[in-house]
Amino acid sequence: MIIDRHTTYRLPKKLTSPVRHAWEMVGRDLKSVFGEVPKLQLDEEAPVEVEVRYALLGELCPEHPEAFSFQFIEADGVMTFHIMAHDDLGLVFGLLEFSRRYLGVDPFWFWMDKYPVRRDEIHISEENYDSPESFVRFRGWFVNDEVCLIGWKEEYPPAKEVWYPVFEALLRCGGNMLIPGTDLPKHGIHAELASEMGIWVTHHHAEPLGAEMFLRAYPGKKASYQDNPELFEALWEEAIEAQKDRKIVWVLSFRGQGDQPFWIQDPSFDTPEKRGEMISRVVRRQYDMVKQKVEEPYCCVALYGEIAELYKAGHIDIPEDIMRIWADNGYGKMVSRRHNNHNLRVPSLPSKEDGGKHGVYYHVTFHDLQASNHLTLFPSPASFIQQELEDAFHSGAFSYLLVNSGNIRPHVYTLDFIRELWSKGHADSKEHLLQFVYRMYSACEDEITALHLDYAEQTISYGPNEDDRAGEELYHHPAREIVGHWLQGREGQPLQRLNWATGAVGFAEQVDWFSRKCADAVPSWQLLKKRIEQLITKLPNEEQQRMNDHLLLHVKLHLSGCEGFAALGDSYKAYMNKEFPAAFVHASRAMWCYQQGLEAMQEAEHGHWHNFYRADWLTNIQSTVNNMDTLRRWLRVHGDSPDFFAWYKNYLMPETEKYIYLENTHRNPLSDDELARRLKEKFEL
Repeated sequence: MIIDRHTTYRLPKKLTSPVRHAWEMVGRDLKSVFGEVPKLQLDEEAPVEVEVRYALLGELCPEHPEAFSFQFIEADGVMTFHIMAHDDLGLVFGLLEFSRRYLGVDPFWFWMDKYPVRRDEIHISEENYDSPESFVRFRGWFVNDEVCLIGWKEEYPPAKEVWYPVFEALLRCGGNMLIPGTDLPKHGIHAELASEMGIWVTHHHAEPLGAEMFLRAYPGKKASYQDNPELFEALWEEAIEAQKDRKIVWVLSFRGQGDQPFWIQDPSFDTPEKRGEMISRVVRRQYDMVKQKVEEPYCCVALYGEIAELYKAGHIDIPEDIMRIWADNGYGKMVSRRHNNHNLRVPSLPSKEDGGKHGVYYHVTFHDLQASNHLTLFPSPASFIQQELEDAFHSGAFSYLLVNSGNIRPHVYTLDFIRELWSKGHADSKEHLLQFVYRMYSACEDEITALHLDYAEQTISYGPNEDDRAGEELYHHPAREIVGHWLQGREGQPLQRLNWATGAVGFAEQVDWFSRKCADAVPSWQLLKKRIEQLITKLPNEEQQRMNDHLLLHVKLHLSGCEGFAALGDSYKAYMNKEFPAAFVHASRAMWCYQQGLEAMQEAEHGHWHNFYRADWLTNIQSTVNNMDTLRRWLRVHGDSPDFFAWYKNYLMPETEKYIYLENTHRNPLSDDELARRLKEKFEL
């Protein structure tokens, strides 16, 4: 069978919103491939080449939810390609698989700037196909810490042009569930658009039932269910009423305001028994409220952080038919997450005694003010993810998989790998990487594969556990904490917030620990950067940009961060030795290194990606640059003040001029950058 620009299509007479959105995507794909808008046949009796329809009773189409079938049926000498399903998402997935399989449209075409090839015609083998059932029933993304998406365009909350490519990519990956953003204004389009596209919407564990935050709804009131149950329940009632007719996976939970334990605001809950009893009581109440409004609802409880620890200790009791959702620690390991310096690493998987259904909340990106990856690729190898998720599936946690997807664009490779895991229940990380590279590049595939594998080998191992591997936030939050502690004159005291990494040692030892870790990593990052830059020249222009955006950028963020932190450590050592001009130079070096990270992000903001990274408010490289600038200004006061001419005179002025110059002709002090550069050359630093 041949499809081309003349091919005619027929859609269901009653076009539902999800199918309409899917057809818009496929119609765009067809125009991109053939150069013309596809031809729709409205006459129900006229023959067509491709018919999209709901399966009739008794037809050979899989019965499981969201299934579809490709059937080639001949009638009156005309062969018609039928894309059919029993439900809306089945038709959506069928249409998008048609696009992937025959038109060559990649699930991440938008995020990787990979557009389908123009064709005159495409030959399709007339082989029927039934879609297999996805291994995970509810599978999707939590678009969390999405500051780049928020700041990409001017409109807030983000408009359809931001959300549509996110939701489209999820559907093309076979995903059917979504938390569309974090604590966004309720009037935003995000949740409504997701529902329109047929996606199951679920909730943040800090916003049970998707309800308004208590303190936002009732400013000045005490956020205590013990004291104000009717106020909490009014918010829950409102949320249930607003969503009862949508496809919702209801999250039942009880955490405090601002995504922290509720006992932070209500310290009367001072024992595990009291805390567990309260959570159990609230979850039961939320469950009963949902069941009053929704017939056979899908409900789950997020066993996240301290709730997992309480559940494992036997302090939480929840109804059997509520899914238990287990979470990794933010670094991909299925153990409880680290809270500041508190790191119990309680296993976060169901035991053999746990009944009911279970699922997983998993991070491929994280933000924790410590060592997480927000702007860069997952710091451990994909084989680690494979092992953790396959172990979770084997333990029974396979009914639900919610992946923290962040800003999507930096994490495409990892999201694509998990697409295979949630579809099949297993994957081969090496084979997947090879296939991913072959999809994205047309040359040097083996070399590119090796570069991806080597990336995870270079990330800093900062602790004894296999998941103690650093993303780019290691170079920024701790560095800013060190500068703040130092400039407040507290260097005689340890910075306890860094004990999670350094242990309980003095401040100088803490600075040295981070500085050495980063300095030791610089050569390997430099070598990897050089190898990528040499390989890029062998690729076509479009693929050069892709390699820059999706691998070289990440390496540059690691390298600039390591170099910056190492220079900060040098600055502190010089300061402690009262070598203030050298300390000033090293602080300037740190600032210049961190600035290279900003420049690397700007290079990745071409075309429609203009301003994509301008809202880097979490890793916040610009803030780190500003901190280093503040530090060097402060250091310049140590000996170059008040005229800011002394260091020039002492170290840079020609000897023949030092003792004969007239002060009134030498009163234009050098800028910080100029002075630092000249002193750096003078001191050979």
